[in-house]
Amino acid sequence: MTFWDNFFSNFGLAQVTLPQVVMILLAFFLTYLAIVRKYEPLLLLPLAFGMMIANIPLAGLSAYDEGGLLYYLYRGIDLGIYPPMIFLCIGAMTDFGPLIASPRNALIGLGGQFGIFASMGGALLIGQGLAYIIPGLEPFTLGEAAAIGIIGSSDGPTSIYTADRLAPDLLPVITIAAYSYMALIPIIQPPIMRALTTPKERVIVMPESKKVTRRHKILFSIGITLLTLLLVPAAGSLIAMLMLGNLIKESGVTERYIRSLQNDLLNILTLLIGLSVGATATAERILNPQTIMIICLGLFAFAFGTIGGIIIAKILCKITGGKVNPLIGNSGVSAMPMAARVSQKMGQEYNPHNHLLMHAMGPIVSSTIGSALIAGIFITLFGS
Repeated sequence: MTFWDNFFSNFGLAQVTLPQVVMILLAFFLTYLAIVRKYEPLLLLPLAFGMMIANIPLAGLSAYDEGGLLYYLYRGIDLGIYPPMIFLCIGAMTDFGPLIASPRNALIGLGGQFGIFASMGGALLIGQGLAYIIPGLEPFTLGEAAAIGIIGSSDGPTSIYTADRLAPDLLPVITIAAYSYMALIPIIQPPIMRALTTPKERVIVMPESKKVTRRHKILFSIGITLLTLLLVPAAGSLIAMLMLGNLIKESGVTERYIRSLQNDLLNILTLLIGLSVGATATAERILNPQTIMIICLGLFAFAFGTIGGIIIAKILCKITGGKVNPLIGNSGVSAMPMAARVSQKMGQEYNPHNHLLMHAMGPIVSSTIGSALIAGIFITLFGS
């Protein structure tokens, strides 16, 4: 009997628990969303697979099983390598021209950061309140609340980078919430946009943006890098890589780099991030009351980020005498390029002659920079 007991104890099936079964079923659901519903499949599919294998007993394939494959792949997140490298690739795909041509649109991107602070405050208040009701539930620390708030940036790499430094235990659920809501932006934002804008505002045709020279774009990338490193050094790795990617794009002499960054490297990094984060989503880290709170706070953050951007856009519309269409306010969140596509689609829905795509890219770019700077400030204030 001792022989057979030892034999069967080495099978994962004999060790599996109900929470692990729940997590495996959740992984199947995320796989369905990725393949059938096509919600962020490039990230969600490897994330779901990583979640599945991390919850198989005895497999040694979670990010916390020292010496295993996923343990070493996760070092890229733990050491802060993958998110800045993603920013390098994003920089090589980004045109800062719309922002440089119309700097006032940066204010819309700043308005979109309202969701970060609203969600952070909500995390602190709700966590404190529920700690008195649910025995054993610890309220969120300032660092954890800040990491949850960054979900409102609608920027996956920034959310991962911040969570890893301020709340590593919450990293999997923050990542899943951030990317899931990014995929749902075409569903979340339009009702808010309709509720906060008038029929007259929706049909505003914005004037064509001024042309921006390559020299201006190069100087912008270098200038923002220097200012960030001097003023908010904790955000330096994100902003510096973003600007390096853009410098490579605008230099005109590095075509081979551009092709690699926009395609091969970006795809590899997305795969590694998805698999690594999924491997942190073990049952003991996900199946708890905090997870439900974070999922709800993530939706709260996205909604308030959208509201903040639209409010600023409406104010600019008044100030400029109707030259800014408030529909681009949804692009105050840095979900690139999905939020801009939502602006474009809704603009043409109400006025077929409206072309808001490039106008919406300015707020998105400023939001990407702004959320990275806020993340750096949070890491400086609340990091260990």
